[in-house]
Amino acid sequence: MRKFFAKMHLWLSIPFGIIITIVCLTGAILVFETEILELCYPSRYFVREIKGEPLSPAFLIYSAQQQLPDSVKINGIRISSDPRRTYQLVLPGKKAVCFIDPYTAEVTGIDDGQGFFMQTMRLHRWLLDSYKRDGSFSLGKAVVGYATLVFVVILVSGLAVWFPCNRKMLKNRLKIKTRAGWHRFFYDLHVSGGFYAALFLLALALTGLTWSFGWYRDAFYAVFGGTTGRTEVHVPISAGGRSMGQEGKTGRGVEKKDGDRSFSGRESRVAVKETGLSAGKRKESQKPDYIRWAEVLSVLQERYTSFNSITIQDGSATVATADYGNTRGSDRYLFDPASGQITDVQLYKDQPKSGKIRGWIYSVHTGTWGGMTTRILSCLASLLGAVFAVTGYYFRIKRKIRKMK
Repeated sequence: MRKFFAKMHLWLSIPFGIIITIVCLTGAILVFETEILELCYPSRYFVREIKGEPLSPAFLIYSAQQQLPDSVKINGIRISSDPRRTYQLVLPGKKAVCFIDPYTAEVTGIDDGQGFFMQTMRLHRWLLDSYKRDGSFSLGKAVVGYATLVFVVILVSGLAVWFPCNRKMLKNRLKIKTRAGWHRFFYDLHVSGGFYAALFLLALALTGLTWSFGWYRDAFYAVFGGTTGRTEVHVPISAGGRSMGQEGKTGRGVEKKDGDRSFSGRESRVAVKETGLSAGKRKESQKPDYIRWAEVLSVLQERYTSFNSITIQDGSATVATADYGNTRGSDRYLFDPASGQITDVQLYKDQPKSGKIRGWIYSVHTGTWGGMTTRILSCLASLLGAVFAVTGYYFRIKRKIRKMK
């Protein structure tokens, strides 16, 4: 049986090893995309100086419109809870954003979302093939999908071959010798390192397959008691605009007075700034009313004593709070664009399993579920996945050369 798994491990690795190397290497790079961008472009992500209270979102958007070309459309604004960070204006296109200093209203940079990391992601998922929005066949996506499926078989067969027959062999297969020459080091790295990284690599591969095959995604959701159909749970809203059963509480359980809409000192300053803006504002019905966005932001900041970011677009707002677990879990609010009145609430805790599974898949695949620790481990496991493929080719080529002599 061991020989069967060894042959399976070998002959599946030869044709798919190059694709596995590319997918693992690009995956490792993408784990720290944000940190690398912040290191390369600090002025985009961080303010020069914290100056009192941030300016109103309406004022920031109007100021940005004066600085940006007329062809650039602003679809939303993302506010960070960290006072050292700039705000992000959401632009059309995947990951396209404009960075603006919340204290000076100065545009500090634009990311069109088509740079190095977008191309790395395209290589990771589609081998640079074009993304088919209509769901039609994509060769790159199919090749990555089947390579990932084969990778799962390679990992399982590798574990079967690794399994020691006795305690002495177990001791040897848990060590990586660094002073016995390069060949021995590469061998131990492939064998022992493969054992240590196998669990993480299996988690990354099994979650990644949900983006490649519909049948696999359906089965994956079914195993965890969910369905792939998107279902939204809505919390009824009272006449006062607050959710029924949530009245009198913030997002973190801090008690608030029911129906209390009195302005704090900060809101008063926002209102003063916005009064001047509304007087000179163009009355075009097709354009969003950014002053209403500021009102919604003020309400949400009252409800949540702690959050990572709040993203507001015309008619909806999303509050991200999770640092661990499902890091894509968020509460969503719908509001009337004309009045700023919150009309509907979709809380993460009330979502069906399907909605939560979707976020958990992403969190496990990217390693964010356990914070920085699991991100580092996921990055190292991905790098090792590429190393295993390369060392496998190395052993195969060296064996062939030895036979030729």
